Amino acid sequence: MSLKESLQALYLFLLVLDSQACTRALLSRRWQCLPKRAQHSREHHFFLMLIKFLFQVKQATNQIVMNCADIDIITASYAPEGDEEVHATGFNYQNEDEKVTLSFPSTLQKGTGTLKIDFVGELNDKMKGFYRSKYTTPTGDTRYAAVTQFEATDARRAFPCWDEPAIKATFDISLVVPKDRVALSNMNVLDRKPYPDDENLVEVKFARTPIMSTYLVAFVVGEYDFVEARSLDGVLVRVYTPVGKAEQGKFALEVAAKTLPFYKDYFNVPYPLPKIDLIAIADFAAGAMENWGLVTYRETALLIDPKNSCSSSRQWVALVVGHELAHQWFGNLVTMEWWTHLWLNEGFASWIEYLCVDHCFPEYDIWTQFVSADYTRAQELDALDNSHPIEVSVGHPSEVDEIFDAISYSKGASVIRMLHDYIGDEDFRKGMNLYLTKFQQKNAATEDLWESLEKASGKPIAAVMNTWTKQMGFPLIYVEAEQQEDDRVLKLVQKKFCASGPYTGEDFPMWMVPISICTSDDPTCAKMQVLMDKPELTLVLKDIKPDQWVKLNLGTVGFYRTQYSPDMLESLIPAIKDLSLPPVDRLGLQNDLFSLARAGIISTVEVLKVMEAFVNEPNYTVWSDLSCNLGILSTLLSHTDFYEEIQVFVRDVFSPIGERLGWDPKPGEGHLDALLRGLVLGKLGKAGHKATLEEARRRFKDHVEGKHVLSADLRSPVYVTILKHGDSTTLDTMLKLHKQADMQEEKNRIERVLGAISQPELIQKVLTFALSEEVRPQDTVSVIGGVAGGSKQGRKAAWKFVRDNWEELYNRYQGGFLISRLIKLTVDGFANDKMAAEVKAFFESHPAPSAERTVQQCCENILLNAAWLKRDAENIHQYFLQRKAPPAMV
Repeated sequence: MSLKESLQALYLFLLVLDSQACTRALLSRRWQCLPKRAQHSREHHFFLMLIKFLFQVKQATNQIVMNCADIDIITASYAPEGDEEVHATGFNYQNEDEKVTLSFPSTLQKGTGTLKIDFVGELNDKMKGFYRSKYTTPTGDTRYAAVTQFEATDARRAFPCWDEPAIKATFDISLVVPKDRVALSNMNVLDRKPYPDDENLVEVKFARTPIMSTYLVAFVVGEYDFVEARSLDGVLVRVYTPVGKAEQGKFALEVAAKTLPFYKDYFNVPYPLPKIDLIAIADFAAGAMENWGLVTYRETALLIDPKNSCSSSRQWVALVVGHELAHQWFGNLVTMEWWTHLWLNEGFASWIEYLCVDHCFPEYDIWTQFVSADYTRAQELDALDNSHPIEVSVGHPSEVDEIFDAISYSKGASVIRMLHDYIGDEDFRKGMNLYLTKFQQKNAATEDLWESLEKASGKPIAAVMNTWTKQMGFPLIYVEAEQQEDDRVLKLVQKKFCASGPYTGEDFPMWMVPISICTSDDPTCAKMQVLMDKPELTLVLKDIKPDQWVKLNLGTVGFYRTQYSPDMLESLIPAIKDLSLPPVDRLGLQNDLFSLARAGIISTVEVLKVMEAFVNEPNYTVWSDLSCNLGILSTLLSHTDFYEEIQVFVRDVFSPIGERLGWDPKPGEGHLDALLRGLVLGKLGKAGHKATLEEARRRFKDHVEGKHVLSADLRSPVYVTILKHGDSTTLDTMLKLHKQADMQEEKNRIERVLGAISQPELIQKVLTFALSEEVRPQDTVSVIGGVAGGSKQGRKAAWKFVRDNWEELYNRYQGGFLISRLIKLTVDGFANDKMAAEVKAFFESHPAPSAERTVQQCCENILLNAAWLKRDAENIHQYFLQRKAPPAMV
């Protein structure tokens, strides 16, 4: 059967949120047809559905094959247009392939008709498909909401369908629900009327959707409050929150109402639906999901409490709202042809969310933060031998989970940022409009976007971008300079950058690299821009005095690392100290050096010397990146007997900025100052800075006793400090605060830092807590990850805990991307060959197909850490000792 034609599906859903409480009268004759497990189950929750498909039979057949998982079909029939209904006589489930074959007693002839299926499914607790989410009412009762999460291939758990992005349909959805519940779907409500068979139920009918893919269908039933507004272009925007928390939806509402007109203007294509709902879901595996017209979020990605939310949470909510609303055009209006092009959806949305937040909140300096949060993270992963190209050929849909990673999102976003810079904003916008207009309500591949951008810009987009999306990795550009009279002659050489050291492969991968060069004459403006399309390139910069410095990769936009000759690097160090180099370039320079040291291309001691040049640094993002790299080094050195020496180094580097900032906000400070203060105090506190530790303990005591509540921005640094140097009383107090917290953000804040505790018996207590009812299933991963990242003992204990509880953890996350995250957080910090072998052996005997690549990457990282330690540990130790030694007498 070919289903590429427009497919109309009409669905009637009858929700059974609690099977024991439902009466047989309510379910009428269908109750007799339910599988026995549904009739007698006490643990399971089920739903009943009737589904009708209007479609065309293209070739005579007596079988219909559909996607179907965890569903029991009761009856199925096919009625050709104007003819009698034929009942299916058999349902053959192919569970491994998640398919069902419906067999008919006679041949279905070519033509249009209606397929009707009556079935029952389970409202599962796996956070995928059609599932139940547990919540507590303001009066303390436990209730369930019914919610959906269909991307990538889980619509088939809610209804039999053709569950592929290119098989689009319109959807008419009706929900039969308890009358005191909110019912939402992709479109606006057309009608809400009493259900004839039961006075406690109502039938809610929604408007027909545009033509769209199954993974974007959504429905939610539960108890919610909402706040609403209309965007400037007349779209009704609502943010749904838990009951009693409507106030916490106002920030996201403000962002969404500003964002819709911004995207309409940017793409020059109006938002195509009459409404958009954003809703906070208590149990949710991802950060958010872009269902068309009904976007679902974790509570922490949508809710902001004006008094109790920290600055980083506000920023996170703004970015996630920007990301999901971008998908309403890029992904929903135009959808990828197949999962191979997933990166196009996610990479694009991960780039434009920053453009949107920069528009709404220019004071966030968000593009500098992009480099630290996305660009460097992607390079870290992409330097591994076990990375993968941006564009991955996906065969079976079960392979999709593997590519929801930093390559698809962060590298995708980084190469689009580079492309946008190469094309220029005006032509980029023209190209985007061409693409969205040409393919609206259709499907497209990566090549289609390149074609539109090429048409708009006249530049060789496909040729350039194929070198970035179809091959894995990225280049290291080595540059040296020679002064020739008034000119500077630069010689550039590109080679693949490898985390394991200089590239020695027999093939010579090459990229078409947009190169921009600036000088000390004007560090913010490109002196020269060129496309490097060969392995070596010689450039002449005119009128450069001998004392002027030259820097590649202005704005850290090009997706490559730079290695300068020693004299070129030497000339750039003063520009870090006197801040004449812009923040994003100071960050990029330091990050490149750190990566070169990790790869063994330069000595780690050289980087430590450069880090000391950041003594006057005022910029939050630069400090954030420095902090992250020192954290990596600190984890590495936890395997040595001079771990305390790096803590001394951290205290020395961070105490000047800590003293300048102090504990309390000063008049005129803003968002970035709040982020910086939290970062610096947390770093000093963890490293055992005496004054910081004493002040943290004093403020924590006041906070617990209710004398002076800690500001939201200071809670994480104070919590982590007192736990790192705390005892069983400290841990008990933190667990009590967790239990009392009404807000998920505060619960998560505590969960993430509990692992800082250092006594072995308390580490075990935290790990046991991670799997308790107190922690939401999606947050267990960050508790265990916090333990693994907290200390050397924590890492060993977390790895043992994951092995001992593997069956429960794997069953809980059913092979989704949370299992990959759990593995990475638990084992990435090890640093000896024996551990790499142990990790490899464990996952060979306990396969996790969706995390296979993650396991390979982790084993590679462990071996790289071991090599780094062997190579540089002694030099680092000597450097630390030398710093402490008194100056020699002359």
